[in-house]
Amino acid sequence: MFARTATLALLAVLATGPIGAAQPVDGAPAPASAPADTAPPPGAGATPSPVVPHIAEGPDYEHCLAMLYNDPLGAKSFADTWAASGGGDGAMHCQALAQIELGNAATGADMLERLADATKAPDLTRAAVYGQAVQAWQMAGQPARAFDAATLALALSPNDPDLMIDRALAEGAMQRYHEAIDDLDHALAIDPRRAEAFMLRASAWRRLNNLEVATSDIERALAINPDSAEALLERGILRQRTGNKAGAREDWQRAITLDPDSTAADLAQQDLALLDAGPDQ
Repeated sequence: MFARTATLALLAVLATGPIGAAQPVDGAPAPASAPADTAPPPGAGATPSPVVPHIAEGPDYEHCLAMLYNDPLGAKSFADTWAASGGGDGAMHCQALAQIELGNAATGADMLERLADATKAPDLTRAAVYGQAVQAWQMAGQPARAFDAATLALALSPNDPDLMIDRALAEGAMQRYHEAIDDLDHALAIDPRRAEAFMLRASAWRRLNNLEVATSDIERALAINPDSAEALLERGILRQRTGNKAGAREDWQRAITLDPDSTAADLAQQDLALLDAGPDQ
């Protein structure tokens, strides 16, 4: 499956853009004075890592997968030719992943879903392919399709915390924060050391204006992974929302230092600029 994209999708789906934006509750409109949300589209800039699962075996499959990240156009051409000569599931899998690498995330996601629907592979392998489709739909900015694919995956692999986290991301993108929290609760019941699940749940609680519970969750995320730029971004937002501007500044500056080229750092820099431009500095 792709590298876990939860932290990136967190920024795109649940984290605010600039500081201080009052969060809508259950669809209520944000105040007119709230800053614009500058978070990137879901999954923007995400790049899949080496492919797991393997839905096929053999040298053609391995060769096609090996080409994906250095020569995705070559991988697509190879997979197309292989598919025409009976490459089956392996060819279609490589075709789909090549489409995603070439920037056609929705095309690749649809192909992955059709492959997972039709393949005779074991249920856990099918679930993992649906999981790849989930992340590709997020990359394409289509959370409803991501939610549907995640639900199909969980029907095959109901105790997979990664799939629960992926579905929570889709639910958050659709402002279904209570449902996202339910999925994250289940993921953490299975694996209580999932820092990204605590981080996502903190953001969902913040969206519901429950800052006390959100703060508890983000502290638990940072206790597990104290050098997470994404978690520091989130804690900075929570600190600013509760009047701790010095603490917010410290968190955002550390996020930038830890991962200066990340989306988290970009958002932290924007938040610092707004903090500096605001009153009572």
